[in-house]
Amino acid sequence: MIRFIPLLFGMSILLTSCSKEGKTPSLKDYFKSEEKGVKTGGIKLISIETPRGTFKVWTKRFGNNPRIKLLFLHGGPGSTHEYWECAESFLPQEGIEFIYYDQLGSWYSDQPDDSSLWVTERFVEELEQVRKALGLNKDNFYLLGHSWGGILAMEYALKYQDNLKALIISNMMSSCPEYDKYADEVLSKDIPPDVLKQIREFEAKGDYKNPKYIDLLLKHYYVKHVLRMPVEEWPDPVVRAFKHTNEKIYVLMQGPSEFGISGRLEKWDRSKDLNKIKVPTLIIGAKYDTMDPEHMKWMSTQVQNGSYLFCPNGSHMCMYDDQETYFKGLIKFIKEVDAGKTKVEF
Repeated sequence: MIRFIPLLFGMSILLTSCSKEGKTPSLKDYFKSEEKGVKTGGIKLISIETPRGTFKVWTKRFGNNPRIKLLFLHGGPGSTHEYWECAESFLPQEGIEFIYYDQLGSWYSDQPDDSSLWVTERFVEELEQVRKALGLNKDNFYLLGHSWGGILAMEYALKYQDNLKALIISNMMSSCPEYDKYADEVLSKDIPPDVLKQIREFEAKGDYKNPKYIDLLLKHYYVKHVLRMPVEEWPDPVVRAFKHTNEKIYVLMQGPSEFGISGRLEKWDRSKDLNKIKVPTLIIGAKYDTMDPEHMKWMSTQVQNGSYLFCPNGSHMCMYDDQETYFKGLIKFIKEVDAGKTKVEF
């Protein structure tokens, strides 16, 4: 849940291909193509049935491991898989198969102009159709949702967790009202009063695309809590993801303001339902995140089999600004769950 120019963003896994000991697949096995007919580099367009007709969503499989298949859910709502491309520098050498997926409405998938489609319940059913089309099941399906993708992952688990091997919720709280409160009471206090006053004035007028407003957010918010690097050094996958975000979906569901939620997700709250999630669950939080790291730590104590990974140098995009902690922890979690553990210590 995080907004950027021109909108917001809110903006793994080792295992053997057939060995019961869980050994890393050989190089030949890992890169063995399962595609039939014309090869497309792992890209598969999946037909999705919706109340408004049939559409196609874009997916891309990287690697081959029958025991571990990690599906990435991007943030936004309305962002893209592109910022997950950093995973290619960490997961292949661990033998972890992973799959990119652009949700309906996102850049590489169909983008119908129908506001009735942008509701959490429909996204959950879309995800279930994607799971079936990709052949993911309780023996190999690791689901990782980041930011808005974390909301979608929680909702999916609460309805379809019997299809999951494990769940990873990255940089997302279990309550939008609590996120709203954290933004107002904590994050806003990290901005100089005179700057915050100007930001509030722009927002009061609905002037969200004013270059001055954008500049203030970049200098005083984004480089502190979204991605802790100078904007000119932001990695290309991140820049492309922001550039390609579907602003209509983002604003409709999140709302136009960076300091609070006013869209369809405004009242979303699953904090009292976390205890229903029984599959091994990893919660990832970061010190400088837009989301409250203490709330996310608490979440790991509410699910039945929770683990918590804290990124001390990271922000909302800690898969970039605290990569060593993020991917080392993610890989450890996936491997230990594959080995039979339900909780992991970091």
